[in-house]
Amino acid sequence: MRAAALLLPMLLAACGLKPMYAGGGDGQVARGLASIEVSEIEGRAGWLVRHALIDRFTAGGGKQAPQYRLDVRLDDKLEGFALLSDDTIGRERRTLRARYQLVDTASGRIVLDGTAASDAGIDVVSSDYATIAAEQTALENLATDAANRILTGVALELRGSGSGEP
Repeated sequence: MRAAALLLPMLLAACGLKPMYAGGGDGQVARGLASIEVSEIEGRAGWLVRHALIDRFTAGGGKQAPQYRLDVRLDDKLEGFALLSDDTIGRERRTLRARYQLVDTASGRIVLDGTAASDAGIDVVSSDYATIAAEQTALENLATDAANRILTGVALELRGSGSGEP
């Protein structure tokens, strides 16, 4: 059993597995993320996504001089479906789609162009207040999910470049 525990790290190293955030706050990915400036994003969903991104990009230690700009455009849709027998909507679906581009501020070159999408189902109940609260909670959760997906895409790009800079 002890030999297996000692052998496992060697097997993982042999397969090419590299930790994404190796080095913690001083690692290449953390430094790269800290050097990204997030542009303003329109609307309430934009405010939520932008601040979630800023929190995540600077979580490794702090802000560095911006070398890259992240531009994000959101498409937030709230659609009703599942008509009930009295022709009222019984369920809604909120969809948040993000198109993002990581831009090298020195050259203006687009380093990464990606999308992130997520959706949530919402029950429409007899209380308007409860339905509005559920719609807002869904938006907050979708904004957090979109920020996490964007962060993953950007971090993979930073890690893939091997230099900490896309």
